[in-house]
Amino acid sequence: MLKDISHKTVATIATVAALTVALAATVCAADDTNGNPVQAQIDHGKSTYASKCSHCHGPNMMNSGTITPDLRAFPDDKTRFVTTVKNGKNNKMPPWADILSDDEITDLWAFVSSRRKP
Repeated sequence: MLKDISHKTVATIATVAALTVALAATVCAADDTNGNPVQAQIDHGKSTYASKCSHCHGPNMMNSGTITPDLRAFPDDKTRFVTTVKNGKNNKMPPWADILSDDEITDLWAFVSSRRKP
């Protein structure tokens, strides 16, 4: 009987340990207490930016000599950013609402806001 209890105890401890590791991984993937985007969002945003945005806005979020603004100076205004990306701007920037998902736009915001000039 002692062996049965020991095996059950070991199994329970192993299960709790596995769940603890899974929970820790989930917490690490979530936003921190300040609401800052996680690195995974920034990385996805960087990839989306490179494939969809850099040809006009430049590889470093600025493209001198064009009509595109320096995105490093974009205000800390996610609503404005999302609206501009989805709807376009002044018939110069095309709308991307039918091309990019809400998650991709959120990831783009994470990338752009992470590169903002102080």
